[in-house]
Amino acid sequence: MKKILSGTSVALVASPALAASGPFFSLYNTNFVVLLAFLVFVGIILWVKAPAKLGGMLDARAAQIKADLDEARSLRDEARAILVSFEAKQQEVEVQSARIVEAAKNEAQAAGTQAKAEIKASIARRMVAAQEQIASAEAAAIRQVREQAVNVAIAAATEVLASQATTAGVAASIDDAIVQVEAKLH
Repeated sequence: MKKILSGTSVALVASPALAASGPFFSLYNTNFVVLLAFLVFVGIILWVKAPAKLGGMLDARAAQIKADLDEARSLRDEARAILVSFEAKQQEVEVQSARIVEAAKNEAQAAGTQAKAEIKASIARRMVAAQEQIASAEAAAIRQVREQAVNVAIAAATEVLASQATTAGVAASIDDAIVQVEAKLH
């Protein structure tokens, strides 16, 4: 920094000296007065150590920027780690959801198989119940036919006996008929 300022001051000293007219080292020469003021100004800046302070400020700013960059790198690395963990979790969730879907399919198939078995068992029970109902209806029909046959036989016997009837013969015939009907009913 000092080299830049001294090189600049030499260039400025040479330029005004060539542009001014008259003796250079005179207080009446504006170029000389400006040069003195500039040298005093540069001297004051060097005396208060402004270049060192400016360099220190720039160094502090550079250190702050470096710290910010390091923090940004650590945040980026942390974000990448979080991203990797989320991707791993997403893959795990996908695998788990595939297992859940497969288990649901297996359960549905098992439930379907069980439902088919239950339907077959229900149909078999209904068939047995229907056969029992048919057998019961057949038995009732046979019983009804027998009862009607008995009634018809009694009516026919009554007509036959009424046509052949004598009082003593009628009583004997009725007794015989009752005995025969009882035998047939059992």
